[in-house]
Parts: sequence; C-alpha cells; structure tokens
Amino acid sequence: MNRALSIRSNKNGSSSSAAPRHGFSLSSLRGTVQPELSKKLYKLIKSENHLIQSYEQAGKERLSIASQLSDWGEATNDDAISDISDKIGVLLSELGEQEDLYAHGIDDSRAILKAIRNTEKSVQPSRDHKAKIMDEIAKLKAKEPESAKLVTLEQELVRAEAENLVAEAQLTNVTRQKMKEAYATEFAATIERAEKQIILARHGRRLLNLIDDTPVIPGDMRAPYEYTQQARQILNDAEDDLRDWRPELEDVPSHAQLENNLMPSSASQHRQTADGSVTDDTTIQHDHSAGQQEEPLDQSRISSGTSVTTGPVAHTAYAPSEAGTSAVA
Repeated sequence: MNRALSIRSNKNGSSSSAAPRHGFSLSSLRGTVQPELSKKLYKLIKSENHLIQSYEQAGKERLSIASQLSDWGEATNDDAISDISDKIGVLLSELGEQEDLYAHGIDDSRAILKAIRNTEKSVQPSRDHKAKIMDEIAKLKAKEPESAKLVTLEQELVRAEAENLVAEAQLTNVTRQKMKEAYATEFAATIERAEKQIILARHGRRLLNLIDDTPVIPGDMRAPYEYTQQARQILNDAEDDLRDWRPELEDVPSHAQLENNLMPSSASQHRQTADGSVTDDTTIQHDHSAGQQEEPLDQSRISSGTSVTTGPVAHTAYAPSEAGTSAVA
C-alpha cells in the first residue's frame, strides 16, 4: 500500500503537491486543421485526456478527504473514533492512489489509439489525390472527350488507386489491431481498479466492526478502546492482499503480425485451418501489477505472519474483528 499506518504522519508529505501530468497545450487549435478522416478519433482522444484528468483529480480529492477524516477523528477525543478514522483514512488514501493508477491505464490505452489516428491522417492525402484525379477526368470528359490529356490522367489514376489500395489496407490492419489492443489495456486497468477497490472496501468494513456503538446513558462510562493492535493488523492484511493480487483476465488473442509497412509479416499469416482459425497468433496480455512493487506500510508494523491471496470469486476468512457488537450491515 506504500503508506504509513497513520495518515497523520504524512501531513507534511509532498504527494499532494505533485505537478499535474497534463499541462497547457494548443490541442484545441490543432483540432481545427485535422483531416476529415481523423477528426472523430481526434475528438475521442482529446475527450479521453479530459477523462484522465478527472480521475487524477478524483484521486487527489480522495487524499484530501482521507486527511480531513483523520483530523476530525483526532479532534473528537474519542480513542476509538480517533484510531479507526485514522486507519480508514489510510484505506481511503490508497483508494485515491488506485484512481491515479487507473488514469495511467487509460492514458496507455489512449496512446495506442493515437496509432490509428496517425494512420488515418496519412491515408487522407491518398484519398484526396485519387478523388481529385477522378474529378479532373470527369470534368475533362464533359468538356473535351477527345483530349489527349485524358490518357495521362487515367494512367495517373491507376497509380493513385494502387497507392490508395495499399494505404487503405494499412489503415484497416492498424485499426483492428490497435483498437483491440487499446481496449484490452483499458479493460484490464478497469478490472484491476475494481478488484483492488473491493479489497480495500472489505477491510474498511472490518475496521468499522471495531467500533462499539452500544448506546450509553448519561453518567455511564464506555469501556476502554482495546483494539489498536487489531486495527493495525487489518491494515497489514489489506497490504498483503494488495501485494498478492494477480490479474485473472480472459485472453484476447491477436493475429496481427505486421511489419514496419503495416502489412502482414508473411503469407502464412493468411493461411487458416479447417475450422477457420488463423494458425499463428499471439495473445494480448496485460499485467498492471508488474513493475509496481508494493512497499511495506511501516517497518515497525505488526507482521501478519501469513500472506493472503485474494481472487475475484473466493473470499478470505480473517480473524473476527467484532468488538462485542453486531457486524456492520
């Protein structure tokens, strides 16, 4: 979880002052000169940039709310509320970090879509050139059907059609490959965010069970809060679960093996088996946990002793966290 056991120890940290990843740009001006073929995808990619900024902002808001919750709990002078609000603040902060990681996942997907947009931009001149020659031929046939220039234009049209044929094939190859890759990346990031949010939320509910909300009458004293160590252990369990999390994704097979010219790498690419499947294929795989080594919450924290592996279906049984009260519904 890469966080201390108390969010109060991070009040003077620099995490909230990090510079935004997306600064000012002149993209709105460039959008007015996009080729017709790439305008729609250009707009989509631009909109995704706004979406990324929204998730980044949501992550920062989570961090701010977590800090405010911890400050409020400390001011209540209630040992139980103070401790649990601080521990919940740690979990909320980690939820904020997950929003930022998700924004990175969307940004990766967006970068892949740019390959389609760039190819569309490169194909547009080929289409325009072909259309221009056809228009010139039509006009010339209407005015001077016997003109010798017609032969030259028709030969030029043959070359333009050949060039356009290659360009269109490149475009359809890139479009199918990169759309598949882009949204496989985004959906993998969505699954990771959702499953890690579930992990954190479940441990948050365990923390709530440590609060004894039995009503007291005026003059009665509440029993002393004795669950500090258990609350620390819940955070340790949450850290273990995040560290042990592994993606369980459906394979997204890809048959795209393109050379630098965006054409199939070999003729065998198109040979198919009797059932219609392509013989050589690859699988798009995404492991967003790779390279994101989880660090300990704190060197002085209580070790959980065992690592807990969570999955999307099975639920891990933890030590009871109830403080003599009924479980939170």
